Amino acid sequence: MRARRGVAGVAAAAALLGAGTACGIADADDGSVAGKDRLVIGVNADQPGVGAREGDRYAGFDIDIAKEIAGRLGVTGSGVTFKRVYSATREKMLQSGEVDLVVASYSVTPERKVKVSFAGPYYVAHQDILVRAADAGKIRSIHDLKGRRLCKVRGSVSFPRVHDEQGIAALPVEEDGYSDCLADLVAGELDAVSTDDLILAGLAAKASGSGHRLRIVNAPFTDEPYGVGIRKGDVDGCEAVNKAITGMYQDGTAPRLLKRWFGGTGLNLTTTVPQFEGCV
Repeated sequence: MRARRGVAGVAAAAALLGAGTACGIADADDGSVAGKDRLVIGVNADQPGVGAREGDRYAGFDIDIAKEIAGRLGVTGSGVTFKRVYSATREKMLQSGEVDLVVASYSVTPERKVKVSFAGPYYVAHQDILVRAADAGKIRSIHDLKGRRLCKVRGSVSFPRVHDEQGIAALPVEEDGYSDCLADLVAGELDAVSTDDLILAGLAAKASGSGHRLRIVNAPFTDEPYGVGIRKGDVDGCEAVNKAITGMYQDGTAPRLLKRWFGGTGLNLTTTVPQFEGCV
């Protein structure tokens, strides 16, 4: 599936953090997430429109998806705690039991499936490229990234998709998260950011609010299925999450959330339930 993406503003909305950021450590010896009465969910904090920390709250599409999944598993209100994860820490935090689920623009890959299990996906995004508007004429596709400074977020598969899989000799500029990439891009310290289009749309909208003009190249080159990370072997939990995701599409919740966060961005949103990966 290759859809062209545009970019415009992403509305900001707040979601409650849950019962205390510092507390709520999951127990790695507990049973399936399907039977828990409290859930610690790992989320991003640096992706506007997708998952971002705003004071003592988290907001974004992933945050709303996480709350919906938890609610359909029977956990609501103070029973849900959000905990920040980074691309480089997601598998470790699931394996250790520090979090029960990860809903954090977490692309399903064969390498990751060796370490953790995935429910879903709950959406399929597409990797694209974000540049300064003044450079839009110079960078029109992935091939134009050769020899240019490209953000490399530690633990993310986005830079390897360009450099290793596509064989483009981009120059890595390492950062911990995409907010750092955005700061580098507007400061002229790198030439492009390449990752999922939902994330790029949120970054561009944030930059626009500060008077910086960025542009998505609109040359997608991958499918990025966003899965819900779950501890390896929790088949019951995976199936319960899949049931929750299916219900969210069937009753219109998932399409409504997509339109809430990205309806004004020009992205060609898919509002039918994605094909699941399977829980074995």
